[in-house]
Amino acid sequence: MWSFVGNKKNPRWLWHGIDRSTGLVLAYVFGRRRDEVFLKLKELLEPFGIKRYCTDGWGARKRNLPESQHEVSKRKTQRIERKHLNLRTRIKRLARKTICFSKIEEMHDLVIGLFINRYEFGLAI
Repeated sequence: MWSFVGNKKNPRWLWHGIDRSTGLVLAYVFGRRRDEVFLKLKELLEPFGIKRYCTDGWGARKRNLPESQHEVSKRKTQRIERKHLNLRTRIKRLARKTICFSKIEEMHDLVIGLFINRYEFGLAI
């Protein structure tokens, strides 16, 4: 999910993996839209023994997932798009037109991370 810190020239991406059957977030990372950030997420997802990844066709996923495990389809990414909508609705700094926005990456990541930890994992950190 795309957002920005300070201005739109400083994009920030929330990368997260969810279980399609339950809709639960398994892991998430923040960063630019680069291969090394995707590899961090993939590393966090390894303990879950994922056999199939359903994603959009963006390059980092194509380059770093075996073709036998990777399915490119918008049809199977509906749950994650719903999660994006919920986040944009509940966290004001993710809304497209707002006066509330992050000025530093650390605060941006903390606010969204705390929200995910609280509502997805049941952790109040």
